[in-house]
Amino acid sequence: MQLDLLKYEVEGNIATITFNDPEALNAMSEKMLASLDIALTQAASPDSGIRCLILTGAGRGFCAGANVARMDGGETDAKSSNGKNDAGAGLERVYHPLLRQLRNMPCPIVSAVNGPCAGVGMSFALMGDMVVANKSAFFLQAFRRIGLVPDGGSTYILPRLIGLARTKELALMGERLPSEKALDWGLINRVVEDDDLMATARGLAEELAKGPMSLGLIRNLLWDSVDATYEEQLNNERWAQQKAGWSSDFVEGVTAFNEKREADFEGK
Repeated sequence: MQLDLLKYEVEGNIATITFNDPEALNAMSEKMLASLDIALTQAASPDSGIRCLILTGAGRGFCAGANVARMDGGETDAKSSNGKNDAGAGLERVYHPLLRQLRNMPCPIVSAVNGPCAGVGMSFALMGDMVVANKSAFFLQAFRRIGLVPDGGSTYILPRLIGLARTKELALMGERLPSEKALDWGLINRVVEDDDLMATARGLAEELAKGPMSLGLIRNLLWDSVDATYEEQLNNERWAQQKAGWSSDFVEGVTAFNEKREADFEGK
């Protein structure tokens, strides 16, 4: 699969998507985003056999956000009714569909954050179900520096992860959040030595990829829970449990339990 500024690699049942424009710290351009759409579609395909997805960046950074120098992601293509450039058009046209794809992935996602993780790149990293950062990594809501507002769903997910006060600090002050402080705040799951990042991410992905198909249902239930009422979430659990109960993995899980052995799930 030929992709621009992005690598898509499959090893076994684990896919790795790498933002691949290291000279620009993997800042997102239209070519990269178009490639990401192709890669995510491939990974989510029922025929792909993918049971876990890793997101990371090439070189010394995860993603520096949108490529402001080029602004070719549609941010300035459209005009508002007053004739001025519509800086939100690219969000609706390009970024939001990709974030929805990540939200609805049928398998777990591991984000391996190396170095700078800024702007909308931070939004993509936080779509991971497990977010691992190295000690050199930092997170940055950089939008105030260019006179824009946080986007990529960050004003939705950040208050739910770290609370409103800390979100305001990140968004209004625009200061770097080192990875170890991000761990203390509950923004991410783990911090490791720089050289251990990909091995740790791969280990997590391998463990998740051995799990049952219900892991995809679990991640979607947890996404649903942040907005659902108690009654709505009880109903969500009911229907998800029905789907899980229909799976061959459920049969294998019960059989393995009764036979006092480790289950051999197939993700089906």
